[in-house]
Amino acid sequence: MGDMGAERVEQAVAGAVALLRAAADRDWDGVRAGTLEWSCRRTAEHIAGDLLAYAGQLAGRAQEAYVPFEIVLDEGTDNAGALDVIETAGALFTAAIRTTPREVRAFHPYPFRSANREGFAAMGVAEVLLHTHDIALGLGLSYEPASGLPEFVLTRIFPQVRPGPDAWRTLLWATGRGELPGRAPVTEWRWQNDLVLPAGRLVLQGVTPAAAADLAAGGDGGFRWLAGGLYEGTRDAAGMMLKAYETGVHRPEFGMFVLVRREDGHAIGGMGFHGVPDEEGRAEIGYDLVEAARGNGYATEALRALASWALARDDVRALLAVVEPDNLPSQAVVTRAGFRRVSEDGEDTGRLAYELASAPGS
Repeated sequence: MGDMGAERVEQAVAGAVALLRAAADRDWDGVRAGTLEWSCRRTAEHIAGDLLAYAGQLAGRAQEAYVPFEIVLDEGTDNAGALDVIETAGALFTAAIRTTPREVRAFHPYPFRSANREGFAAMGVAEVLLHTHDIALGLGLSYEPASGLPEFVLTRIFPQVRPGPDAWRTLLWATGRGELPGRAPVTEWRWQNDLVLPAGRLVLQGVTPAAAADLAAGGDGGFRWLAGGLYEGTRDAAGMMLKAYETGVHRPEFGMFVLVRREDGHAIGGMGFHGVPDEEGRAEIGYDLVEAARGNGYATEALRALASWALARDDVRALLAVVEPDNLPSQAVVTRAGFRRVSEDGEDTGRLAYELASAPGS
């Protein structure tokens, strides 16, 4: 999975500029951009500003807030000049994406306060596609983005949105710009970057639907795996997550994480939930490690971190881990992480169930 997004940004910008240049001689200041309060001209300037801001976040490795600068066009800049600025900002953004290491994350406020280069690329593509749509609507132009761009956005920063047969119409619906048969109108929306959790020597990196699809199909999901490759259970878990996404029941915070080693950036395993918490607030956790990484305490560190994060939530009261009776290393992992054995998981399977509950009153 080598698509980090730079080519997608280039493609989105090129398509938008080509369409809008044909109408550059028209009045953009006196025309609203679709349903926005902004004019078409203000919306075009916003596209350029976002692309440059995202480039700045990645290049500056901002961690606490947006880098405090904004783009200001020279007085007297015409519409064609504004499009030149969009092209230039897009070029700077793609350069920042290409030169940013995979492990780097920079500040973005929603919802988990950071994004990697792929997340920023998806946000940039979304800004270009959606606001070009707005401008085109205001100017009476017909706009359809290049095939693959809406799906790129949806599978990376709209993991909570059930995919539809037409990705572009689904993206417009998900952002309050259109209707979809059988779905209620959207009046409020946010995109959602992946969740990342620190875990001692590891970082737990949330898996997007795009990465899950690649893993399930035999790819690397965009991660650098330790020698020997990922365990088959990780691919199975990715397939389960992908099915949840496709049926509209996926919640990213209760999805799948890849365990990435801080010292060298290698992925060494997978860990995650089998689904959202049930009515009693119980959620099941599963995990596996690349064989070469076993015996070093990594799984215990990761499980402690994920369990601590989950049990701090209001909607989780207890965590369950089910282990085969002959899997002594895995039993040791859950025990070291604070789980206690509660029962056998059914007469037919004979598997062992371990539970970790939140403290009373928490």
